[in-house]
Amino acid sequence: MKPRHQRFLLITAAVAALAIAGMFVLNAFQSNLVFFFTPTQVSQGEAPQGRAFRVGGMVKDGSLKKDGENVQFVVTDFAHDVPVSYKGLLPDLFKEGKGVVAQGKLSDDKQFTASEVLAKHDENYMPPEAKHALDKAAAAKAAASVKP
Repeated sequence: MKPRHQRFLLITAAVAALAIAGMFVLNAFQSNLVFFFTPTQVSQGEAPQGRAFRVGGMVKDGSLKKDGENVQFVVTDFAHDVPVSYKGLLPDLFKEGKGVVAQGKLSDDKQFTASEVLAKHDENYMPPEAKHALDKAAAAKAAASVKP
């Protein structure tokens, strides 16, 4: 085989190896990608069924029920609610009326089963998507109360 053909074969093999490595990286990235949805988006059916995602908002007052490690609560954006069940220990900052982001899957009966619960770490922080959703819901609620 001529040196020219050997170089061409080597370059082709290198490009193929890079393409395969890129495919593996993109596949791993796609399978670990987790999107954020508000309770309003979840209630409108925008959230994926059977795939992990995050839902965030405020923990509805009076909704927290603990039974050992099993916890149930409601996440709200003041327009719509999403019931959440979680098995495990909650973060120390988790409280009713405070911000929360839960990661998990939505079942067929619109029950969100969380695999991870994250509490807001101080009173100034909130994910931008959650803050926007809460502001939008508050504006809609204020507009509805002004109408005769």
